[in-house]
Amino acid sequence: MASQDPDTGRLIAAVRHVLPSVRADLERLVRIPSVSADPAAAVHMAASAREVAELLRAAGLPEVEEVTAGGSQPAVLGHRPGPPGAPTVLLYAHHDVQPPGDAAAWDGDPFEPAERDGRLYGRGAADDKAGIAVHLAALRAHGDRLPVGVTVLVEGEEEIGSPALAEFLTAYSGRLRGDVLVLADSINWAAGVPALTTSLRGGANVTVEVRTLRHGVHSGAYGGPVPDALTALCRLLATLHDERGDVAVAGLARGRTEPLDLTEERLRADAGLLEGVHLIGTGSLTERLWARPAIAVIGVDAPAVGAASNTLIPVARAKVSLRVAPGDDAARAREALVTHLKTAAPWGVHVVAEPGGAVAPYSAPAGGRAYRAAHAALASAWGRPAVDIGVGGSIGFVTAYAAAFPGAEILITGVEDPDTRAHGANESLDLAVFERACLAEALLLRNLAGAA
Repeated sequence: MASQDPDTGRLIAAVRHVLPSVRADLERLVRIPSVSADPAAAVHMAASAREVAELLRAAGLPEVEEVTAGGSQPAVLGHRPGPPGAPTVLLYAHHDVQPPGDAAAWDGDPFEPAERDGRLYGRGAADDKAGIAVHLAALRAHGDRLPVGVTVLVEGEEEIGSPALAEFLTAYSGRLRGDVLVLADSINWAAGVPALTTSLRGGANVTVEVRTLRHGVHSGAYGGPVPDALTALCRLLATLHDERGDVAVAGLARGRTEPLDLTEERLRADAGLLEGVHLIGTGSLTERLWARPAIAVIGVDAPAVGAASNTLIPVARAKVSLRVAPGDDAARAREALVTHLKTAAPWGVHVVAEPGGAVAPYSAPAGGRAYRAAHAALASAWGRPAVDIGVGGSIGFVTAYAAAFPGAEILITGVEDPDTRAHGANESLDLAVFERACLAEALLLRNLAGAA
């Protein structure tokens, strides 16, 4: 797993010693259904934050507090000063999780962790309660010999876009300042290949409403010359892509990236793409995933099939998700989508496009001290070099923190792998990857002290 110099050997042994207790803590966290999108889960969000705070105190942080800002869900903020002259490292994760979705799609209870074939299944087992557990493992492995100052922030709103993030950074800026941010909420290139995430796409949502009639009318009496809203909405949404599947909204930035070794076969398998379904878009696969815009319709308001009648629908709505390429401006890209939806509507139908939240994309400068320290730690823990990757998703905290603290180096690590299925049914954590990630963070804290 790692070279056996005395200090590395000590950390390997220490991580292996603490892993059983860390895994038990992770399983206890998974059992708490801390779904931030569900107002009825407020009691569980409070219980989750309370449990995280207790775990951080037990891991040796003398200053731990449950905090809120701007009406936010509870977060946990802890700190332990380092030796004189040592850098301060901010360790980030989040304790809120996505809703479980259809319980029938799971092979077990989403909130009862279960091990099968070397993987731990459960909602939040990977995203991102495993990130909390990695931080705990690194802190426990170092014990009283922690070589750097550490601040830990465990957020409670990441899965709903961190709506109170600006207020939070303003309220606690003095306590969040650090030399390096380690954000444990990303993915590895493969279960056996570690990765450092160096770019993130941004994100934005737009809700579009189409109206054609003052009220519904009989489809037999009026169908033919009179358009219904749902058909018009379908035609409008179809204009968002060209015949090749590329995004057809004008004015969006498109970038380039290294292709690495991603094959169509691997992508199809990782995504669970059905046989015969074509991939869409042009350019290398990694460009389409990481460096170019993407659009998906993620929700539609219309009569359910089971309740449908022979009526021309007067109004229909859809929520459109836009992923924004690194280097683009998320607000400007969202406005380009709004403009497209308003101007591409067929047959003179009435369109209202309401912009939703937006998260800026991010590109990390490579080659700094922390970057080199992270690559050394990952290579040592995995026994092979790490690769730099992009990620198609968004993490609001990254761009906000970079703007608030431009002098800090940002490292985006993670415990996920292509089989994790974060946000989906049967989310899981590869336990071998988890152990390597715990060791890598323990080694990283040591390396950062030396890099200073």
